[in-house]
Amino acid sequence: MRLKDKVAVVTGAGAGIGEATAIRFAQEGARVLAVDIDRKSVERVVGKIAAGSGQAAALEADVAIEENGKLIADRCMELWSRYDILVNNAAVFRHRRVEDAVQDDWERVMSVNVMGTSFCSKYAVEAMKRQGSGSIVNIASINGLIAMADWMTYNASKAAIVEISKSMSLDLGPFNIRVNCICPGVTWTPALDRVFEEYKVEPEQAVQDFIAHRCHIKRFGRPEEIAAAILFAASDEASYMTGATLVVDGGYSA
Repeated sequence: MRLKDKVAVVTGAGAGIGEATAIRFAQEGARVLAVDIDRKSVERVVGKIAAGSGQAAALEADVAIEENGKLIADRCMELWSRYDILVNNAAVFRHRRVEDAVQDDWERVMSVNVMGTSFCSKYAVEAMKRQGSGSIVNIASINGLIAMADWMTYNASKAAIVEISKSMSLDLGPFNIRVNCICPGVTWTPALDRVFEEYKVEPEQAVQDFIAHRCHIKRFGRPEEIAAAILFAASDEASYMTGATLVVDGGYSA
């Protein structure tokens, strides 16, 4: 088991990439604190983990509130007295063009995607420094590396995640805390289903219109495929990797 005796926090664990990551971590021996703003969703995921004989607990929290970063860390330590891995996956898909974006759009997308990552990391680092080790994996997006039309606000938030991951790696390396960034491509999750609904397009047509012309594999990614990359970055197998940006996008950005 690649995460045996490790304790991990996964935010945005109620669906999609976060759900797949929490389940995979538990399968690999980690005790997982699954965090999400939707209590029912995250409790469902913890139920799945328990059914597979894994260890997990659910916590409802909005990562955009700084106090919840401390709440998450405190709950993790209360349960298992360690904090080895943090996966900053929680995000909102508030995407607007420059002429359409209003203050509320910017505040929500940056408060969850960027400040939420910072707040959760801030309090995780306190515990990791005390134990002399840790691994933080920030989930950005290919949107943080290449522009996508009509998605300016979301693009900007994910570009920020790419850069703060590098800065965190530089600052935390002396404490034996690794920080890496995963940039998923277009992955079929409940969030993507909502985008299909918004744009009134069927998934098969979306592949042809938006994916096939650039994605070498010519399909959407699966959450489990992204979770596999997150697992590697979080695990001791990546012990010499920090400050890295790992792209998992079927060749879309190549």
